[in-house]
Amino acid sequence: MRHDIDLPDLTGRRALVTGGNSGLGLETAARLAAAGAHVTITSRSREKGEAALGQLRGRISDEHAELHLAALDLANLSSVARLADELVSSGHPLDLLFNNAGVMAVPRRTPTDDGFELQFGTNHLGHFALTGRLMPALLRADHPRVVTMSSIVHWIGRLDFDDLQREHRYNAWTAYGQSKLANLMFAKELGRRSQEHGWEITSVAAHPGFSRTNLQSSGPNLGRAKPRTSSGRGLTVPGLSQSAAEGALPELFAATTPEALNGDYYGPSGLFELTGSPGFAHFTKRAEKERASRHLWSVSEELTGVTFPSD
Repeated sequence: MRHDIDLPDLTGRRALVTGGNSGLGLETAARLAAAGAHVTITSRSREKGEAALGQLRGRISDEHAELHLAALDLANLSSVARLADELVSSGHPLDLLFNNAGVMAVPRRTPTDDGFELQFGTNHLGHFALTGRLMPALLRADHPRVVTMSSIVHWIGRLDFDDLQREHRYNAWTAYGQSKLANLMFAKELGRRSQEHGWEITSVAAHPGFSRTNLQSSGPNLGRAKPRTSSGRGLTVPGLSQSAAEGALPELFAATTPEALNGDYYGPSGLFELTGSPGFAHFTKRAEKERASRHLWSVSEELTGVTFPSD
């Protein structure tokens, strides 16, 4: 890799990586396990999850590496509840939660199993509900940290509280931008509430720049009878894109740097934050508007039925 970071020894730490069966999540899981962490990856497909576990075990030299698979469909709140109940009832602490999975630029408005617009429902509401339900496990840990993945595209995001589900006007990219802005606002608001309530959870966000993963094709092809092949423009131009392994570095950095503070946002430090070593990322002022963030939090609790502890 052109860029890399050193991870600390994570022996004994427990991590959950949503969407860990491919792309950024797979690379994140590999690095965490190699550093000694007990890692659980989630996947909607059992078959793809098992294949990912096999790939991870083949990449990690330590035959005693702790790698596990859990079923999770973030577009289904019952699935979120099942996984959270399983992890909380185990009695183990959860040291690191990576809200990593996502769907991008779905061409037509598609509802989740619970009736939400797919990108907002998966990227934001699914992770909001998961984090809330996992609070007992997070609070058992010493210095727990939650890393939520946003995107450069959050810059075009606008929260339309009168039409969060995009029932009246749908555009693939504006819906994606809204979901990624919501991710960033959630990360910052979780950090504020952690400080207010003494949860001692560090909540940070990250974005991967322009990384070569299947995200560029899976979302745009959802629902198409004849999937389109990616044009690949920008993917091979030097300096405009980077590998999935490099794209995972900002979230790994966000999860492990001792300097991280609540609300911090990390991304590649190169030109336009497309590639490069991890550093502080820029964000729109809309992401730190506390009144809007608190309203989003309240609406998210109402939509998901998940509330966070208040004392």
